[in-house]
Amino acid sequence: MTDPSPESIRIDDFNYALPNDRIAQYPLPQRDQSNLLVYRDGEINHARFHQIGAYLPPQSTLIFNETKVIPARLFFRRQTGALIEVFLLDPVEDSGTIEQVLADRSGHTTWNCLVGNSKKWKTGEVISLVDENGTTIFTASRDHDTPTVIQLEWTSGQPLSDVLTHAGKMPLPPYIDRSAEAGDESSYQTVYARNDGAVAAPTAGLHFTDDLLKSLEDNGHTTTKLTLHVGAGTFKPVDVEHPWQHPMHGEHYAVDRESLKSLRNARYRIATGTTSLRTLESLYWSAYKIRHNLPNPEYISQHFPYEATAELSYETALDILIQYLEQNGLDSWNGQSAIMIMPGYTVRSIHGLITNFHLPKSTLLLLISAWIGDDWKRIYDEALDRSYRFLSYGDSSLLLRY
Repeated sequence: MTDPSPESIRIDDFNYALPNDRIAQYPLPQRDQSNLLVYRDGEINHARFHQIGAYLPPQSTLIFNETKVIPARLFFRRQTGALIEVFLLDPVEDSGTIEQVLADRSGHTTWNCLVGNSKKWKTGEVISLVDENGTTIFTASRDHDTPTVIQLEWTSGQPLSDVLTHAGKMPLPPYIDRSAEAGDESSYQTVYARNDGAVAAPTAGLHFTDDLLKSLEDNGHTTTKLTLHVGAGTFKPVDVEHPWQHPMHGEHYAVDRESLKSLRNARYRIATGTTSLRTLESLYWSAYKIRHNLPNPEYISQHFPYEATAELSYETALDILIQYLEQNGLDSWNGQSAIMIMPGYTVRSIHGLITNFHLPKSTLLLLISAWIGDDWKRIYDEALDRSYRFLSYGDSSLLLRY
């Protein structure tokens, strides 16, 4: 019996019962004390996350996403007192990366946004965000034709990143049923976060501490960094019968030349999180486009990998990208990817994946199935039976294939 084609896969086959009390609402006091489920060759073991080094292949290279979550939730009020939430997604600017917009833009900016209580915001109306002293921090406006494109203005002279730090709230996922608190400013951020731009955390990395990273290094493991700015689309539910028809969100990523070389020479590549894996796989397809002189190698659409005939090894793909950067005098590969990893897709870049436990009927669960097959059901059943905590602030797993 052959596997079903990606187009015929039904999202209902990726459902499971997740009780509300299994959704972690707060992190553990100590990041690396979470549960760790280890899967390899059909065998499941259980440990604490700080013991992960005992289960990694020797001389592994762990790939971390250095994106940093920005306080992207802004709460404005109309003159009537009605509350309007503006959730920043990505900038609509003529040029520059997200990091550059956040660091350099001063006075005004325009972003694609999600808008809460949108119907009460009248066309042409300017609304304000005011601090506890009554000082206006931001004003916001929008056009009738583009109601989700929001123009922000401020007069403090500070760069946008500084104003957001003062006025914004951390964008906790919708399944965390509480308002963001002061502690979330650090707990919903990896210890190695460096590059501003994400509106959701790469949560697999939340379990690492500085001490654990040092311990892994002392035991012969290495790390490589990349950046993919996680978008709110990661929480978008699949509301169509066939997930092939689900529109994936594009996310900006960057990998510098030295990191590409480190990946090329790695003995075992272990992706920390689905965001790292999506980046690693996108690199492969960008190299494929370069090899075949296809347009826009910086952009990978969600279905492109299923329409191409892959013949490159992953190492050859990295060689192509490294050579391209060197020939063009570039220090890093910058791209945007809407890649959709689901059953029927062959993962080429890794030997293991560190990841949390994901929502039923989600694109992230489809990705897990693409990596380990139908055993995801047994893994999730066992995690539920053993009272694992699920989703962003929940427990972790190490899924190995090598």
